[in-house]
Amino acid sequence: MSEGETDHGALSRRALLRTSAATAAGLGISGLPGQAAAATREDVPARQGESMMGVPFEARDEVRMGIIGLGNRGSAMLAQILAVPGVRVTALCDVDAAAVRRAARTVTDHGDPEPAQHTRGENDFENLCARDDVDFVYVVTPWEWHVPMAVAAMRGGKHVGVECPIAPSVADLWELVDTSERTRRHCIQLENCCYGRNEMRVLRLAHEGRFGTLLHGAGAYIHDLRKELFSDSYYAGEWRRAWHTKVNGDLYPTHGLGPVASYLDINRGDRLVSISSLGSPAASLAEYRERHVPAGDPAWREDYVKGDVTMSLIRTELGRIIHLVHDVSSPHPYSRLNHLAGSKGVFEDYPPRIYLEPEMSDHAWGDFADYASYDHWLWKEVDPGPGGHGGMDYMMVYRLAQTMQLGLPPDIDVYDSAAWSAPFALSAASISAGGTAVPFPDFTRGDWTTPHPGVDSPDPTP
Repeated sequence: MSEGETDHGALSRRALLRTSAATAAGLGISGLPGQAAAATREDVPARQGESMMGVPFEARDEVRMGIIGLGNRGSAMLAQILAVPGVRVTALCDVDAAAVRRAARTVTDHGDPEPAQHTRGENDFENLCARDDVDFVYVVTPWEWHVPMAVAAMRGGKHVGVECPIAPSVADLWELVDTSERTRRHCIQLENCCYGRNEMRVLRLAHEGRFGTLLHGAGAYIHDLRKELFSDSYYAGEWRRAWHTKVNGDLYPTHGLGPVASYLDINRGDRLVSISSLGSPAASLAEYRERHVPAGDPAWREDYVKGDVTMSLIRTELGRIIHLVHDVSSPHPYSRLNHLAGSKGVFEDYPPRIYLEPEMSDHAWGDFADYASYDHWLWKEVDPGPGGHGGMDYMMVYRLAQTMQLGLPPDIDVYDSAAWSAPFALSAASISAGGTAVPFPDFTRGDWTTPHPGVDSPDPTP
């Protein structure tokens, strides 16, 4: 069940049926000429427990973590986790026993006790989630497993962090919100790209008012994955390419949306209201297959429905606009856009550049490095450790552990996590309706104006 490379072959029939069922159900949205009835505000389910907004973790000296999924991403994050002070990996799970053994050796080579190893079939993750020596479960598996694993963790009394997207359907997102509220356990979107140095500097500039009145932003996941998608080892059972045969939408919205949502204080005074999406033709995967995949390979039986490029416009309650892009199929250098504009200036990334009034004029970009004084306190005080996406992975885990150790609320809660992943399903609904605007669910159930901690939280140890 690793998110990345394993050697255990294709996904189980049960997992594939779960994916197909979610797709056949319209990704949890049905009805509308765009299939979005369940996303309307009027259809928001009643709260089944108290809000998790601003709820602190229980303070603890040590964070004991269990990891489900030891493929490329899981094994890479293991090094980041082990480098964080006060964090110990106590349990590992994957159907690939060899991957678990390799990860366990990494833990012991670090000087920590050998973690428990769960390798007895696809449901052994339930045993990890029931352990009494795990405080936080990290889910790093194919997307169709995210929800059952996160729910099992919360029902087992564990806080949980999930790789992106946190869930593929609106119904699944509501299940995570409801389970978090009922169990009083946090459910957090990890690998959210909010903790990069540039992102956090722009966040501080925005909150200091340097961009003036915020007007619009942009985010994306533009990453040529054609080689990886057709690899017979990078994604176990080539599970990720299978989604391109089922869903025409933005399959990876959180990398672009998370940082921009933080800039705009989404769920902290503004909220996502609607999304309109369009998709380009689906051409690049078929053309890559023609050039690189031998005749007779099972991939030749596939019909790709996911357009190479998905473009979405999201409107907020305050009338601001977010441009969201997804493209993992066509040849394009890596970019997440990371753009923010206001009445006094603008920032654009890749490469980073800034224009702010009154110190700049004549349409000449300024040097973003000149604004290092606005770096977030994390980047001023914490060494980025072993790196990982430029250091943002380590900063993310460091800050998560810090909030758990000090008994603080998490920077990112289940409502943020659900909103950032919702475009997966909502963009597909909009595309199927010819670009019709589809409403966002209000996962906060009306609490989106409530002030509470976010990524720009103050330094707890001044």
